Amino acid sequence: MPWMILALMGAGTFIYGLSTHATLLCLLVKPLPVLAMLGWLHDAPPSDYRRWISLGLIFSLVGDVLLAWPGDLFIFGLGAFLFAHLAYLKAYFSDCRRPALLPLALALGVGAILLSILISHGLGDLLIPVVVYALVISAMLWRALARLGSDVPKRSAQLAAIGAALFVFSDTLIGINRFVLTFDAAPYLLIITYWLGQWGITASAFHQTTRASKEQVG
Repeated sequence: MPWMILALMGAGTFIYGLSTHATLLCLLVKPLPVLAMLGWLHDAPPSDYRRWISLGLIFSLVGDVLLAWPGDLFIFGLGAFLFAHLAYLKAYFSDCRRPALLPLALALGVGAILLSILISHGLGDLLIPVVVYALVISAMLWRALARLGSDVPKRSAQLAAIGAALFVFSDTLIGINRFVLTFDAAPYLLIITYWLGQWGITASAFHQTTRASKEQVG
């Protein structure tokens, strides 16, 4: 409960900061929801899965700060989230390695569509970093979806898949808002889907052991 209160307070204050264009306030409170999830995650059963999810959240914290920092640190924020997705990818590989060709095709399709839209509007010097990032996040989505229907506990697989999909959706909004079409609702939509995605990924660690010994998510 204390972690949830911290997360909600941070999220609410950040959204208020967005609406009032309070840059310093946003910088100070933006990391709080993910920081709360990181603290909450320590209550999950110890496992390699939890360890890699924790690392992903730490890199996400760094990315949150870099993207909120005054000035254009987009490329550095992109790098931090790249490592976050690699950590989540490793977590999903830790308990499921089946090829899952249908999820692979779906994830590659999503990545290809997003890339084609962004490239058609010009990425300039960011072309290679964005392509690499798109490949990694597509791989992360693939492995999250691959856990569905496998021997992985159903609840863990569902939460991780929903979380990964929301994360991809949030990143898609960032790309569209930055390179294609800026719209007023984008900052609110992308941050809310980002937090919900991170919550799903974090919550999946509480159900990751066995079906008979699932922990209840608070």
